[in-house]
Amino acid sequence: MPNANEDNPSALSQVQRRAVTELLRVSPVADDLAIRFEEAGFSLALVGGSVRDALLGRLGNDLDFTTDARPEDVLKIVRPWADAVWEVGIAFGTVGCQKDGYQIEVTTYRSEAYDRTSRKPEVSYGDSIEEDLVRRDFTVNAMAVALPQKEFVDPHGGLEDLAARVLRTPGTPEESFSDDPLRMMRAARFAAQLDFEVAPEVVTAMTEMSGRIEIVSAERVRDELNKLLISAHPKKGLRLLVDTGLADHVLPELPALRLESDEHHRHKDVYEHSLTVLDQAIDLEQDGPDLVLRLAALLHDIGKPRTRRFESDGRVSFHHHEVVGAKMTKKRMTALKYSNDMVKDVSKLVELHLRFHGYGTGEWTDSAVRRYVRDAGPLLERLHKLTRSDCTTRNKRKASALSRAYDGLEERIEELQQQEELDSIRPDLDGNQIMEILGIGPGPEIGQAYKHLLELRLENGPMEHDAAVAALKEWWAAQG
Repeated sequence: MPNANEDNPSALSQVQRRAVTELLRVSPVADDLAIRFEEAGFSLALVGGSVRDALLGRLGNDLDFTTDARPEDVLKIVRPWADAVWEVGIAFGTVGCQKDGYQIEVTTYRSEAYDRTSRKPEVSYGDSIEEDLVRRDFTVNAMAVALPQKEFVDPHGGLEDLAARVLRTPGTPEESFSDDPLRMMRAARFAAQLDFEVAPEVVTAMTEMSGRIEIVSAERVRDELNKLLISAHPKKGLRLLVDTGLADHVLPELPALRLESDEHHRHKDVYEHSLTVLDQAIDLEQDGPDLVLRLAALLHDIGKPRTRRFESDGRVSFHHHEVVGAKMTKKRMTALKYSNDMVKDVSKLVELHLRFHGYGTGEWTDSAVRRYVRDAGPLLERLHKLTRSDCTTRNKRKASALSRAYDGLEERIEELQQQEELDSIRPDLDGNQIMEILGIGPGPEIGQAYKHLLELRLENGPMEHDAAVAALKEWWAAQG
C-alpha cells in the first residue's frame, strides 16, 4: 500500500488536527486519571476505538483505557476517584466506572487472548502496551495515546490506514481470526459503521476461515449483527458477510435469496431487492436506527426460495411466502438468542408485509381497515414503513400508484381512529356484562361470546348498547 503520508499528506494532517481537538476536550478527566495511575506506579493510555474515534472527530463520552495495573490495583485507584464503579467485566480484566458524565473502561494489558478451540475468551495478562496492541483486531483500533504525556503509540501503521480508510489486522489476518473468529464479523461491522474498505488479504482470510465462526456463541454473533444493522451503511457490511461465506453460517437465509434468474428474467433478484428495501426503510426512520424495522426489511422475503413455483404460463409465484418467511424468521432469530418480544415483533411484520396488497386498488371497507390496524397492533407505524419500502419497481407509474394507494389507506386509518379509537378495539360489552346479560358464570362460553362481539365490532364498527345486547342474545339463542 502506498504510504498514506506521501499519497495524501493533507488527509493525515487533518486527522491529526481533529485528534488534538478531541483529546483536549477529554483531557481534564483523562489526565486526572492518568496522574493517579502514575502516582501509584502504573502507566495508562487511551486506546483502541477511543483513539480511532478521536482521530475521526467523533469521540463520544465512552473512553477506553489500557494499563499495566492488574484489575485489583485498578479498583484501588478508581474507587476513591470515580462517581460510580462496576466490576461486571473484571473476569476479562476490565473495570468500569463513571466520572463527570464519561463512561470509562480500564483494561489490563492482554497477551494471547483466546483458546482457539473454545467458545469463551480466555484472558491472559501482558506486560507491555506493544504486546497489547498487536492482539487487537484491526490496525485502526491498535493505536494508543500514552497519558498524561500525550505520546502517540502506533506500531502497526493504524494512522495511515485510518487516513486511507482501510481495515487491516496488526499481525496476519489468519492469526487474528484464529484468536477470535468473531473478528471476521467485526470487519463487516466496521466496514458498515465507518464506511471503510476491507483489505484484500483480510477478505481472503475471512473467506477461507468463515467456518470458524461456528465456535463463537450465538449471543456474540447476534450482538455484532445488531451493531452492523444499526450502522450508517449496513448494506456494505451485509454484502461482505454474504460474499465471504460468513452469512452461510450466521444468517444463511440471506445468501439463499440469491435465486438464479429464470431465462426470461420474470422475477427480481430477491437478494438485491431485500437490500434495497432495507435502504428504503432506513430512509423512513425518524428517531434514529430502528433494529426491529431493519431486521423485518432484511428478512421480509426469506420465505421466497422455499415457496418458488414455475407456473404453466411461464410466471414465477411465491404463494404464502410471508407465512413461511415469518416461521423462518422466528426460527433464525430464536437460534441467535434474540428476546422473545423482538422475535415476535419482527416475525409479525414479515407475516403482515403483503397484507396491504390484498386490499386491491384502494377500495377498502371499514372492516378491512379495522382488521389491518387490529392485526398490526403497536407495530402499525413500522408496518407502514415496511410496506412503503417494499416497493422497488423502476416503473414510476406503478410506484406512484402504490404510494397513492397507501396514502389513502393511512388517511382512512386516521379517520377511523378519530371516530372509533381503533388502537384499542374491544367488543361493545365486557365479560362482566356478558355474564350478567346471559345469567351465567365464568366459563368458555364467555370467551366465545366475547370473540363473537369482537368480530361484529370489527365488521360493523361501534354498536349502541341496546343493539349489542340484542346481538349477544341472538347469538346465545343460536347456541341451542
